[in-house]
Amino acid sequence: MLYHQLVHPKINEVLARAGHHARVLIADGNYPASTKRGPNAELVCLNLSPGVVTVAQVLRAILSAAPIDAVNTMGIPADDPYAQAGDPPVWEEYRGVIRESGRSLELKPIQKWDFYEAVNSPDHVLTVQTADQSLWANVLLTLGCRLPSSR
Repeated sequence: MLYHQLVHPKINEVLARAGHHARVLIADGNYPASTKRGPNAELVCLNLSPGVVTVAQVLRAILSAAPIDAVNTMGIPADDPYAQAGDPPVWEEYRGVIRESGRSLELKPIQKWDFYEAVNSPDHVLTVQTADQSLWANVLLTLGCRLPSSR
């Protein structure tokens, strides 16, 4: 039996094998997951229908299961029409999910093309493809160390 909220067997398997500094991409429905991933990354497709499931839902489940050192979003290039609008609304939802988890993490954008390079790393172990329709919804997690617990 698991204590956490993550019950997907393949995602649990990959997280259990992953070590410190491994990266997990939670991709929105627009992300090119078949071509933009690291050489060691496994792909889990959870894109059932438009909007089901979302990046925030997967983020909540993974935060319940794994130590996370960093949460990076895909930064919007300055010349993109969306750049003038400020942070995408979905980023505030992510901040709320992080707060709910009790973690003191902050979202740190990585510019779009640097984000793709970070995903292309051999440290990238998993992409979870969602059907999230929010713009700029991709999240790259860096796993931390498991610390001694009271359980």
